[in-house]
Amino acid sequence: MLSDKLTYIVRANIKDEKIRDYLRYSESLSGRFIKSSGLTGKLLVNNKVVKLNHRINSDDIIEIDMKRNEHQNIEPEKMDLDIAYDDIDLLIVNKRPGIVVHPTRGYPNGTLANGVLYYFKERGEKCIVRLVSRLDMDTSGLIIIAKNQFSHMALARDMQSKDMQSKDMQSKDISNKDAASKIFEKSYMAVVHGNMQNKSGTIDLPIGKPDEGCINRQVCDDGQRSITHYEVIDSYKNADLVKVTLETGRTHQIRVHFSHIGHPLYGDSLYGSSDPDYINRQALHAYKLIIPQPRTGEQLTIESKLPDDINELINKLKAESGI
Repeated sequence: MLSDKLTYIVRANIKDEKIRDYLRYSESLSGRFIKSSGLTGKLLVNNKVVKLNHRINSDDIIEIDMKRNEHQNIEPEKMDLDIAYDDIDLLIVNKRPGIVVHPTRGYPNGTLANGVLYYFKERGEKCIVRLVSRLDMDTSGLIIIAKNQFSHMALARDMQSKDMQSKDMQSKDISNKDAASKIFEKSYMAVVHGNMQNKSGTIDLPIGKPDEGCINRQVCDDGQRSITHYEVIDSYKNADLVKVTLETGRTHQIRVHFSHIGHPLYGDSLYGSSDPDYINRQALHAYKLIIPQPRTGEQLTIESKLPDDINELINKLKAESGI
């Protein structure tokens, strides 16, 4: 059973090595997490609190106490949350469309983070909201929230490692090599205008900002490499239901890529056109996650059903197609 402590038994052939180096290069922990644990007295070897320069040897038992006295300037608000997964390290919520993920100047309340903080408080969990993934206000689906500093570090590392691989970069950082062996996959369902010429494929086009102050993105030569894999699941008259898997995670990546190739998403007024007779937001749902449990490495597969408005859109398209 998982607890509030991380435990490591020092590997064989380790002699007189600094604990901070061992945790960084042999256990793939971030320097920030290690430093924070050492400076707050949360680092123990053989049941004794130690400093960051403490020397360790094979078979020593390292423990890191993950309990923290943390506070977040977010007001807890009772909210009807759709919990897709919950354990000691992470929470996965199926977000409804129309909800902002985190408070901003324009949306100080009523965000997903407000609801999640209330959920933690109600369950007696002393956690703050650490977002591992985000979705646009009008995109529905699965969002990952880390419950502690370790799980946030581990999942962010695994996401970054996957992104680095897509750029054909080889890091010298051992932690990235370890993370590279783990699967971290985000998949979406989208309804696009028109029928795709190829029923499956990959869009590999760089995405960037046209101007610094713009919220929209575009395909441009000096943008970041962005890779989107797709597969047509169903076809209708002048529309396709497409499964999309991201290899990189750029802002608005799916919306930008499909608009650029001439198949904007239904309801996407920013990169296509509004379709009020069909749907009142972009037809995009983050339906599936494959991620490693931060501590055990167990591969978790979490799925959510399409929301009502996208199902209604599909039914309208089917009716128009005589299906």
